[in-house]
Amino acid sequence: MNVAIVKYNAGNIYSVVNALGRLGVSPLLTDDPDELRSADRVLFPGQGEARGAMEYLKARGLDEVIRSLQQPVLGICVGQQLLCQHSEEGDVDCIGIFETEVKRFRPTRHEEKVPCMGWNKLYDTSSPLMNGIENEYVYFVHSFYVPLCKETIATADYIQPYSAALHKGNFYATQFHPEKSGSVGEQILKNFLQLTV
Repeated sequence: MNVAIVKYNAGNIYSVVNALGRLGVSPLLTDDPDELRSADRVLFPGQGEARGAMEYLKARGLDEVIRSLQQPVLGICVGQQLLCQHSEEGDVDCIGIFETEVKRFRPTRHEEKVPCMGWNKLYDTSSPLMNGIENEYVYFVHSFYVPLCKETIATADYIQPYSAALHKGNFYATQFHPEKSGSVGEQILKNFLQLTV
């Protein structure tokens, strides 16, 4: 299977490469439009800041490339947020696959720390990406979140319930890091590699 990872100015790519390697997959790290379009699967991971990432993607036409992809695509962390319409982080328009906006966590109590960092439980899961996953713990690091919406396929709760994962057409996304979530994250990556759409 030909698996590509979008190469851009957001970190966390090599932990995804290593996680795929444990599944016997050697992904191609690329920003070449033809290589991305011809891959069987595309992963769009990221850690970083939304405005800077979008400026980089737009300058290279990668936002349009990602929008045009027809195969299964998986956004991870900032990758999920960049697939939404708009982010409060830097007040920036994003790629626009998911019809929702990214919001900043606003703590209401002293113990509600931002960023949200650590293990949290998934519930209300659906979609083939989440096959075999319900009430499992996965690893999060984020200061911004996607509210619950019609494209939500997994929910987590920190300050309020929010979208831990999204799905629309051939686009899938997780706010958490499957590559850092042990056997549960490994199962989600396996599910992604087995998707037909």
